[in-house]
Amino acid sequence: MEFDWGDLGGWTGLTAIANVAIVAAAVVLALIVHAVAVGVARKIVGRTPDTVDDAALALSIRPLRWIAIAVALTAARRFLDLANWMNDLWQLAAGFIVPGLVGWLLITIIRVYVRAIELRYDIAVTDNLRARRRRTRTAILGRIAVLGVGVLTVALMLLSIPSIRSVGITLMASAGLAGLAVGAAAQPALKNLIAGIQLAFTEPIRIDDVLIIENEWGRVEEIRLTYVVVALWDERRLIVPVSRFLEQPFQNWTRNASQLLGSAFIWLDPTADIPRLRARFEEIVRANPRWDGRSFALQVTDTKPDAIEVRVLATAKDAPTTFDLRCDLREAMLAFIRDDMPEALPRRRIIAEPAHPPAIDLN
Repeated sequence: MEFDWGDLGGWTGLTAIANVAIVAAAVVLALIVHAVAVGVARKIVGRTPDTVDDAALALSIRPLRWIAIAVALTAARRFLDLANWMNDLWQLAAGFIVPGLVGWLLITIIRVYVRAIELRYDIAVTDNLRARRRRTRTAILGRIAVLGVGVLTVALMLLSIPSIRSVGITLMASAGLAGLAVGAAAQPALKNLIAGIQLAFTEPIRIDDVLIIENEWGRVEEIRLTYVVVALWDERRLIVPVSRFLEQPFQNWTRNASQLLGSAFIWLDPTADIPRLRARFEEIVRANPRWDGRSFALQVTDTKPDAIEVRVLATAKDAPTTFDLRCDLREAMLAFIRDDMPEALPRRRIIAEPAHPPAIDLN
């Protein structure tokens, strides 16, 4: 674009004032229309009990405001008296702004949909398998969609510049080699990105799943395109690449349901009265509010020369409750054995052989 100072010959001060007045009037009118529309929309969504439309309106206010201004300026363009260079500059700005605003609106729509899924499917309930599945898939696919819209928006904005467009056509011949070089350098990132897309459909993990990974117990807090955030039991955060969940084994305690069977082990003397222990264990389990009422058991699972291994089992509604229930049962059983059955505690037995009398020498 070449600037010609001769283009300013017919552009007087009065013309400039008129142009500024038209632009200002268009912007003010757009803001007024936007404010009225938002006010009407707020009254409409305020009458509905659903919170999804409230979130949609809150996220859409800003992009719609700027889109209204862009539409008003586009309509006001025909009433402006601009020089040639200003007209070219106007078109260049429109080539940047319009794709950006459209991309912003599309990203806002995606965010509204993701937010609607989060509000509709609550994972705080007991049976939250379906909710966790929908929220996990929506979160991953939503981030992929936002990334795609962002890349497409930037590409459209750059294509509005003639010089960049011509350079892009020139570089098309070398795009193959450049793509190979970039792909080789970004192989780990691309690997995790593809794994993130696969994770959205295969669902080896979901939001709020309880995992044992890297010998750590934690809950899936966030799933990104390339990594997963696992909130550990001691409030640490474990950052795991997405490909880790597709290539290496791990434990998922809530894959099909949140209910679990917890166990605790106690070492006792081989002469311990197991039926008496089993009766007392039943009383302890039934009195514990963390037990979900499904099943329980007390069994001898192993024997040693000096002790036997007794395993107690009980069910609970989820992993944290199961852990607390195991601790309760272990403590209660040890207290009962200590107070009422101390003979059941492991003891080490030593057999003393009688000493042989000294030999008498008759010589």
